[in-house]
Amino acid sequence: MERLRDVDETELLARVFPVYAGAVPVDATAVPVGPGDDAAVLAAPSGTVVVTTDGMVRGRDWRDEWSTAHDVGVKVAAQNLADVAAMGAVSTGLLVSLVADPGLAVEWAVDLARGIASVAAEAGAPVVGGDLSSGPAGVVTVTVTALGDLRGRRPVLRSGARVGDVVAVCGSLGWSGGGLALLLGGGAVPEAGERLVRYHRAPRPPWESGPLAADAGATALVDVSDGLVTDLGRVARASGVGIDLSGAVLEERFAAGPLTTCLGPAEALRQVLAGGEEHSLAACFPPGTDLGALPGAPWVAVGRVVAAGEGAPAVTVDGVVPDARGWDHFAGA
Repeated sequence: MERLRDVDETELLARVFPVYAGAVPVDATAVPVGPGDDAAVLAAPSGTVVVTTDGMVRGRDWRDEWSTAHDVGVKVAAQNLADVAAMGAVSTGLLVSLVADPGLAVEWAVDLARGIASVAAEAGAPVVGGDLSSGPAGVVTVTVTALGDLRGRRPVLRSGARVGDVVAVCGSLGWSGGGLALLLGGGAVPEAGERLVRYHRAPRPPWESGPLAADAGATALVDVSDGLVTDLGRVARASGVGIDLSGAVLEERFAAGPLTTCLGPAEALRQVLAGGEEHSLAACFPPGTDLGALPGAPWVAVGRVVAAGEGAPAVTVDGVVPDARGWDHFAGA
C-alpha cells in the first residue's frame, strides 16, 4: 500500500487537484486565480465575504472503523456549508487543509478529496486551495474553510430574534446523535437505524435553505451543530429573549420514526434536543410568516420567541428548562 511518505507534496497534489477540478470547473469570472499559485483570488460581487472554518480530528470527530475517508470529506465540507448558509449566504469556494501522519495511505487522502468534491459539486463551491502538512504518528486532521457571498442580502445574525417570532427548523434533528449512539452501543445496528448511522457519517444538511430563509425575512438563523437547545440558547442570549419549544411537535415531527424505534421515546427526544453534528438550520421568522410557502426544503414551526424570564435568557420546552446538554469540545474532555 502506498503511503504519504512514498510520494512528495507535488505528486500528492497532482492526484488530488483533478478530483476537485472535475467536481466544480473553475469559472474564471468567479475565481480569477484558482489553485496552484501562492493564493487564490475570488470575486466578491456583494463587496463582502462570509468566512467560516471547521475541522475534524481522527479519533475525536470520527473513527476509521466507522467512517471512510469519503465520509469524512462529506462531513467536514457539509458542516462548513451549513455555517455559511446560517448567515444567509451562498458558498463560493472552499479551502482544504490536511495534517497527516506520513504513514497514512495515499488512497485515503485521495478518497477524502472525492468526498469533499462531491459536496462541493452539489453546492457549486469549488475547492480553490489549501495546505498539506505532516503530523505525529496516528494524527490526521482535516480542516475546511468556506467562503460565501451574501448577494445583496444583509447577514442574518443570532442577535435578531424578537418576541413573538416563530421558531422553525429546516432539516432533521437528532439523527446524527442517534447514529452515534448506535455506533457507540457496539451492537448490530438495526435496519431502522441504518439511516441514522449514514447521516452521522455523512450528513446532508439543507444549506440551500439559508439564503431562502433570509429572503423570507428570517430575523435570526443558526446552524444546529451542537444541539438544538444549545444553539437556540445562543440565539436567545444574543437576542436577549427566551425561546419556548413545543414538546409535542418535537416528539411527533422529529423524535418519531427511526429515533424512537431504535432508541426509545425518551432517548429519541433527548437526541432531538441535544444531539450534535446535525447541521440543520433553525430560524426565527416574523409572526404570520407562511412557512409552507417558503421554497426549498420544508420548515417546521417548533416554538415561539418569548420575553426573557428572570436570570439568563433560556430555551424551554413547554415552559420548562429541559435537562438536555449539547456538545462542548472541552467539557469532560
